[in-house]
Amino acid sequence: MTGDGARAPSFLEVWRPGGVEVVLLDGPTMTIGRDEGNGVVLDHDRQVSSLHAVLQSYGAGWAIRDLGSTNGTVVAGERLIAERALRHGDAIQVGSTRLVFRGPAGRAAPTTAPHRPPELTRRERDVLVALCRPLFSGAVFTEPATARAVATELVVSEAAVKQHLLRLYDKFGLDPASTRRRVELANAALERGAVTPGELT
Repeated sequence: MTGDGARAPSFLEVWRPGGVEVVLLDGPTMTIGRDEGNGVVLDHDRQVSSLHAVLQSYGAGWAIRDLGSTNGTVVAGERLIAERALRHGDAIQVGSTRLVFRGPAGRAAPTTAPHRPPELTRRERDVLVALCRPLFSGAVFTEPATARAVATELVVSEAAVKQHLLRLYDKFGLDPASTRRRVELANAALERGAVTPGELT
C-alpha cells in the first residue's frame, strides 16, 4: 500500500519584502497570520490578522478557509466566502502579502527557482511592473491594473499598452481564448521572476 509520502509534497511560496520563502505543507493544517504561533508567520504585514486563514489537508489535496480576518483572503482574484479547494498555481492574497500554492496536481511542482522568464524589452518590463503593482497595494480585491491604468502610469496611449500586452501574452505562452489573461500574465510574471516583489512595493 502506498502512503502519502509517495506523492510530491505541496508547499507555499511566501512573497516577503526580502524575497520568496518556500514553506512545506507537511501536517494536517497550516495556519497563516501575524502571531508567532502560526505555521506561516506574516509579522511584517500590518494588514494581516493575528490568526488570518488556515490551510487544511484532505489527503487528495488542500483547501483554504478565512478565519474571520479583518481584511479577508483572496484566492485567484476572488474573495473567500467559504472554504475553497486549492489548485496548483493558485495565488493567495493575505493582507498585502502574496502566497502561491504549489501542489502535485497539474504540472510537477517547481523548485524554488521557476523556469526563466522570456526575453523582454525595457518597455515590456515597464508594462509588467505597472500591471502587477496593484497586487502589492494591500487592497482587498487584488486584480492587476487595467490597460488604461497602465497607460496613465507610463504616460502612453492605451492602444500602445494593449499592443505590448498582446506581445507579452504570446511571450509567456498564455491561452488566447482565456478571458483572464491579465491575471494569468501577472501571475506568470511573478512566478517566473520577470517582476520581483521589491519592484512593486
